[in-house]
Amino acid sequence: MIPRLALLALLALTAPLTLSCLDVAEGRARRDLEVGKASRGQARVAVDEGLAAVRRLEPGALSLWASAPALSIRLTDEAGGPWTITIENMLADAELSARVGDERVPVELVEAPFPTQRTFRLSLPPGAEAALSLRPPDEARLEPWRFAVFADVQEKIDSVQDIYAKMNEAEGVRFALISGDLTSRGSTEQLERFQREMKTLRFPCYATLGNHELGTRDDLYHEWFGRGNFSFAFRGVQFTMLDSASATIDPLAYGWLDGWLAEGRERLHVVTMHLAPLDPVGSRNGAFASRAEANKLLTMLADGRVDLTFYGHIHSFYAFENAGIPAYISGGGGAIPERLDGIGRHFVTVDVEPPGTIAQVAVVRVD
Repeated sequence: MIPRLALLALLALTAPLTLSCLDVAEGRARRDLEVGKASRGQARVAVDEGLAAVRRLEPGALSLWASAPALSIRLTDEAGGPWTITIENMLADAELSARVGDERVPVELVEAPFPTQRTFRLSLPPGAEAALSLRPPDEARLEPWRFAVFADVQEKIDSVQDIYAKMNEAEGVRFALISGDLTSRGSTEQLERFQREMKTLRFPCYATLGNHELGTRDDLYHEWFGRGNFSFAFRGVQFTMLDSASATIDPLAYGWLDGWLAEGRERLHVVTMHLAPLDPVGSRNGAFASRAEANKLLTMLADGRVDLTFYGHIHSFYAFENAGIPAYISGGGGAIPERLDGIGRHFVTVDVEPPGTIAQVAVVRVD
């Protein structure tokens, strides 16, 4: 039996470790709050809801990586003058407009080197705050449409173009969701390579991170791709991406999730994250570290009337239910596949029939 004083001493020593384990995702959640904000010299930029990463801000030049089809941006330049605005990972038919107060500011399309990248030019008056708006023409359209989902490319980045070529052949895909593990260890070189490879796609991909993005430094992902926790609406569907890369979700993100569930309550609502709260094959432990937390999250999603959930992490395909919510694991981006599952590399397409129906979730095999 451990003496009482010795036990108290042991608890005192292990308490900081226990707390640090509980806070493993806190730093990333707090970094989410800073995504989309930057200042340099006399210029300041803020993207509403942090739905784009500021990749570059210099006098007269701004570059963004978009995490949603529509963006609202505030840009201020005390000196005024000409600006070039480059937006990557955008829908090819989206248009940028600008206003200062009630006055429209002319915006010129300068360059479109890739299907999902555009450079625009405009001029700002000194000291004025310009409201920039990136909007696709079908943002509010309630007609049948399709999106795709994939995950877990990891070390197979050299062959990811096979997947992208097949995705480009899929008719009607507006964008794809990536449920984590884009890279094998989340280094600057790997994140940059992943974005470079994406330029062959004819549509953007909106991602959250997986555990492999934590391998080098867990702050690099935010610099390149933006928030791990975010939500947006498009064509009658609420999309919510959650950072479960550490087999948990940070308390800050639970607070945001409350609001996103309320926003999406009257829409179709799709929630995507890397690790599933519960593994449909329980012997692998490919799920949250805490079953109690898993139950808490699934209860929130069910009470919030979430219609569909997607996960990665397990390198196969599974269709199942969590708390009565249709759930899919699609981890066929190329990482070492689950043995003898007969699935191989794949992605899924999702057919939406607004205002309230998921018509089909289909597996598209690459190999």
